[in-house]
Amino acid sequence: MTLEIPRIISVDDHVVEPPDLWTSRLPAKYKDRGPRVVRDKAKFNFIGGVFSYERGVEDGEWCDWWLYDDLVYPFPKLSAAVGFDTLDVTPVTFDDIRPGAWIQSERLKDMDANHVDASLCFPNILPRFCGQAFYEREDKELALLCVQAYNDWMIDEWCAGDGKGRLLPMTIIPLWDADLAAAEVRRCAAKGSFAVAFSENPVPLGLPSVHSKDRFWDPFFRACEETNTIVCMHIGSSSKMPSTSPDAPFIVSSVLTFQNAMGSMVDYIFSGVFDRFPKLKIAYAEGQVGWMPYVMERADKLWEERDDNAFGSSLTQKPSSYIKDRIYGCIFDDEIGLRNRDVIGIDQICFEVDYPHADSTFPNTHKVALDIATKAGLTQAECDKLFRTNAIKAFGLDRFGITK
Repeated sequence: MTLEIPRIISVDDHVVEPPDLWTSRLPAKYKDRGPRVVRDKAKFNFIGGVFSYERGVEDGEWCDWWLYDDLVYPFPKLSAAVGFDTLDVTPVTFDDIRPGAWIQSERLKDMDANHVDASLCFPNILPRFCGQAFYEREDKELALLCVQAYNDWMIDEWCAGDGKGRLLPMTIIPLWDADLAAAEVRRCAAKGSFAVAFSENPVPLGLPSVHSKDRFWDPFFRACEETNTIVCMHIGSSSKMPSTSPDAPFIVSSVLTFQNAMGSMVDYIFSGVFDRFPKLKIAYAEGQVGWMPYVMERADKLWEERDDNAFGSSLTQKPSSYIKDRIYGCIFDDEIGLRNRDVIGIDQICFEVDYPHADSTFPNTHKVALDIATKAGLTQAECDKLFRTNAIKAFGLDRFGITK
């Protein structure tokens, strides 16, 4: 039997923030301090796994630079890689990149050509994957306005008009204050957004962990549970990627990226967050799922052997029981994970296209989907779940008129 790939719902794409996103929304007094784009020459270097750049170099290449208070950040090709014949660390401008990376009408055309029905987009360049750039700036009044401006643009423009029901809003929070974060979750939910980007591990950012004794993040988690907002964590949203040594080539870190999602899942389970908020849902973008069966097995065995709380666990149920309907893994190419779908739970796996990044399956997503589904021996029902209906359930897409 030939499998039929349904119109895909991608739970991990990215949008390049348009140059006027903040300049058109922030108060006039922040004109020279808020996020804005200037064009200047640049020279990029990538040596020993370390990325560096120079601005205003006479023999450099043209680059669009994001400026925001003390932040000076260039536009790298890898942030909008689709459409380029070569992938390297070179500067680009908005004129160079594929229009679908940042123009709504062009994104919808690319989605149609790529067998994609709906898409959730993480932030991309200036905010980074969960709004770290705003947390890192000293002026938190301006930072909060920037967070709110981004969210208003996401809901009212990127996901509105012709994009309504196809481009699905994902917002960010002021990471520095859990009460403000909770208020922003509720504000955005009232405007129609029910997915929020968060850090896979706040500790490398200098923030409390999900284990913190004062339960620092509980106001945020409570707001997400009460509004049925799913917490989405992209690899690298801790601003730290796994590696083995300072001189290891970049490919080592690339192979090990799943470790961020793996550590985060174990943190969430053993922190007791799901006991306190039993309806809370989380999703890991680009984390893949092939590692989950062993981690579940190991966690369950240790929990059973240390039921006296000797290792600091006070869970009332075995760790693996917290996964169903709460923890979603997202894949774009994970044959091992799909072979072990009976252990993980096929209902917990969603699919991602990762447009416009270098790992994106665009423009061949239909072929990629058919290949991995066939190799894994998926049934038609499993195929429908992986590429579409699991996302509808996990992200509550019936609220956008997507029911099947």
